[in-house]
Amino acid sequence: MPKRASILGLFQNAPFRALWLATLVSNLGGLIQAVGAGWMMTTISDSPGMVALVQASTTLPIMLFSLPSGALADSLDRRKIMLTAQTLMLLVSIGLTVCAYLGVLTPWLLLSFTFLIGCGTALHNPSWQSSMGDIVAREDLPSAVLLNSMGFNLMRSVGPAIGGAIVALSGAAAAFALNAASYLTLIFALTRWTPDYAARNLPRESFGPAVAAGLRYVSMSPNLMKVLLRGFLFGASAIAVLALLPLVARNLLQGSALTYGVMLGCFGFGAIGGAFASGHLREKLNNETIVRGTFVVFACGAVILGVSRNIWLSGGILMLCGACWVLTLSLFNVTVQLSTPRWVVGRALALYQTATFGGMAAGSWLWGTVAEAHGSERALVLSGGMLICGALVGLRYALPEFGALNVDPLDRFSEPPLRLDMTSRSGPIMVMVDYDIAQQEIPAFLAAMADRRRIRKRDGARQWALLRDLENPDVWTETYHVSTWVDYVRHNQRRTKADAEVSDRLLALHKGADKPKVHRMIERQTVTLRDDMPLKSHPEVH
Repeated sequence: MPKRASILGLFQNAPFRALWLATLVSNLGGLIQAVGAGWMMTTISDSPGMVALVQASTTLPIMLFSLPSGALADSLDRRKIMLTAQTLMLLVSIGLTVCAYLGVLTPWLLLSFTFLIGCGTALHNPSWQSSMGDIVAREDLPSAVLLNSMGFNLMRSVGPAIGGAIVALSGAAAAFALNAASYLTLIFALTRWTPDYAARNLPRESFGPAVAAGLRYVSMSPNLMKVLLRGFLFGASAIAVLALLPLVARNLLQGSALTYGVMLGCFGFGAIGGAFASGHLREKLNNETIVRGTFVVFACGAVILGVSRNIWLSGGILMLCGACWVLTLSLFNVTVQLSTPRWVVGRALALYQTATFGGMAAGSWLWGTVAEAHGSERALVLSGGMLICGALVGLRYALPEFGALNVDPLDRFSEPPLRLDMTSRSGPIMVMVDYDIAQQEIPAFLAAMADRRRIRKRDGARQWALLRDLENPDVWTETYHVSTWVDYVRHNQRRTKADAEVSDRLLALHKGADKPKVHRMIERQTVTLRDDMPLKSHPEVH
């Protein structure tokens, strides 16, 4: 196994270092903008619900648009997608700055601008996160993800305080202007990066089937579904602390925009500590124990934050919450990346983001509504109770360990030579695989076939069925359909090394002298009087 680089040793990787530093600056601008937007809303609206919607308007687009963005990330040039996203956010931020300077911002106009910035984030994130596998070796992915989290939270430890000072001294418009300028650094770094993408030997999937393939793969991958569930629960409950923090700073701590920035800085500073502690914790504890602990500690922090009136106590609690935040989300992110093959990693990450940020958007609205009706103190206490429930869910749906599945390509498939004169779009194709199974092996065979069915359907097979010969009961035939010949090839190339265990079990149960016989048939549901697919060796004469 290749030696894993230390977390700081990754900075020897020049492309990673350049993009990480540029992202650092961009994150600083985004956090300054977030302080400006949050505080601006408190000055133009007295509604706690509207204040919480600033957070929701940023996270809602990630829930709505991450999956299409993930499909684009898996199909197109990720670098160009990120450049498009950064340019979009630059233009929107310029518009927000102009409106703020002119004094024409209304609550809904402000939410519209933050929503559009969220759309840019939704387009950017799947390509950026899935690009980690293009920049660093697979064994270094946990360190790369942690460094990205640490970089964001390093800026979170100072950015909000800087943002609070800027808003207090120069107004929110200055914060929006600095954010617009920050996009230029990442745009410059992306233009200089020249990724070496693997060559494609099959046509690119069209957009609709690519989205469907991502949904199908994740929904039929138990490890990924566990992460999505836990991510949604964490996002929906833990977001209460960030969504209500402007109200905590203003009402509970009797502070100003600077107080709000300092409180966000405490959260970010704690997150940096969490990133550095992650490696040590993973050496001592399994992933589920860490995540269950972070749920519980964050829950206690939310409750204490709701009853505290002391800025020092609240700041210390926010440090703990920040550490739990980065530990939880980085473990979720790495688990998704290491449980997903490269061909679908963008879509898997997008669905993880959809679940987590969808939870955040729903939670922002929920806790804002509760705070408006019953006060931010009660909302924070109730969010703590929800976090405890999220920890208890881990008793049933435990987070898998890194490397639990080897999702590297199996590379056993060789495209068979065909005698018919087909094109890549010829179809539909029906595949039949014959097995000879002894009577006493049938229970083991059916158990293996249950796993085979899930793998087949996950990788794109349709109308899967298992047939048994009435006259020769030892003969079983697995059948499935794919739309075209290229879809059949793609289906087989998606097999992973983890899937090989099921194939090996079936092969061991097959009692025939030769391997199971595979029949590949092109289907015709109507009969024409002309052979529209002649033999290659006998072309039609016109």
